[in-house]
Amino acid sequence: MKRLNKIIFTLLLLFFQCSFAQDSLKISVQEFISVVKNYHPLALKYRLQNKMAEAEITKARGSFDPVLGAKLGEKNIDGTKYYEQKNVELGIPTWYGIEVTGSYNYLDGEKLNSSDTKGGLYQMGITVPLAKNLLYDKRRAVLDQAKFAQKMTEAEQAVLTNDLLLEAENTYWEWVQYYEIYKLKSKIVDINKDRLQLTKKTFEYGERPAIDTVEAVSQLQSFELQQRDAYLNFVKSTQQLQVFLWKDGQELFEISQLFYPSDQLSDHAAYSDFEFLLQEFKNMETNSHLSILYYNQKNNILESERKLKWQSFLPKLDFTYNFFNKENYRADYLPLFDNNFQYGLKLEIPVFQREARASYQMAKIKINQNQLDTQMKKRELDTKIETYKNELMNYHSQIDLSENNLTNYQRLLYAEETKYSNGESSLFLINSRENKVIDAQEKFISIKTKFLKSFNKLKWMKENFSL
Repeated sequence: MKRLNKIIFTLLLLFFQCSFAQDSLKISVQEFISVVKNYHPLALKYRLQNKMAEAEITKARGSFDPVLGAKLGEKNIDGTKYYEQKNVELGIPTWYGIEVTGSYNYLDGEKLNSSDTKGGLYQMGITVPLAKNLLYDKRRAVLDQAKFAQKMTEAEQAVLTNDLLLEAENTYWEWVQYYEIYKLKSKIVDINKDRLQLTKKTFEYGERPAIDTVEAVSQLQSFELQQRDAYLNFVKSTQQLQVFLWKDGQELFEISQLFYPSDQLSDHAAYSDFEFLLQEFKNMETNSHLSILYYNQKNNILESERKLKWQSFLPKLDFTYNFFNKENYRADYLPLFDNNFQYGLKLEIPVFQREARASYQMAKIKINQNQLDTQMKKRELDTKIETYKNELMNYHSQIDLSENNLTNYQRLLYAEETKYSNGESSLFLINSRENKVIDAQEKFISIKTKFLKSFNKLKWMKENFSL
């Protein structure tokens, strides 16, 4: 596998070298981010996670679905029909723990229990919890927790998606950086090629010593090596960019032709918009960040669990009432406790309440732990925001310093070239000045990239304050 990767990389490098001067595909940062958002497997995975949370709500609502049941049976031994039974029933759970039931039973046979009723019998009943599970029960808790979990998942997946897009956008601008450095090196190589030809001619005319041609060749060779190294870095960064490029159907985007950025570092709107971005963060509260919303929804889930555990302290007191009516008999509903009825009252009280006390205590501890996690997350977010703001302002000031430094080195180079043309300097000094200019230009490109990356960190942090 490693050998195959090396072969692919070598072919890709050769392909880039052969194709660079030809028509090529350009991609902007907006197009790139759009591709990542719509086709990257992680972005799709995060959206599927949200759909899964929606399915969990549907699953929880299933606990309130009516249940229809039927039973058919018969027992016969040595010609004696012990019993024949037919039963159809419907159970309807309600929100407040009350269950309503209705059924039709037909029973016949020679070996029935004395409490059984022959023939057809209609039944309507209701079960009401009078203490435990009246105000809150497991079915309501599961549904509430599923709703909170959906909001929790949406917040989490939004943060993860924004982190993916931040990584993708910064990878793009690193790619632009390497591309601009490669263009810089290529330009310098062309300049030094022309300088070498001029030096050779001046040597032939006897105006310059032979050592100047050696100096010019050495400088050219040095820049050619730097050009190839810059080109290699550009190809590597293109491969890193390709990791984020996917097609519809989750197919990896394969490079079939050379592509390069259509955006430049100097054209980014961040240079004028960064102050507005900083101003926006003055009015943003950390409590509205999606990461905090995640912990708030988690706290709601834990509170739901605490309410459910509190129910364990209550005695289980259930009242059940059933009304009966035999088939082909006139229904007589009232009074309820006069005829054709059955009722029951069931009481359960744990004596020591040890399980209830332990479960309730654990639920409260989990809430306290989540509160501590929330405070830590707020602190982490505040620190990140301040760090990104400081980085942004610092790199912006460095851009001005770096640009002024570059301008001064360019002036020194121009002055040295003027002195050289007047016979007052040497090619060695020109090359030395030129090296300083190249270093300053690379530094300028690097600082602009760092500025844009810091701007993106703060920009995508802002996206985490709203769904």
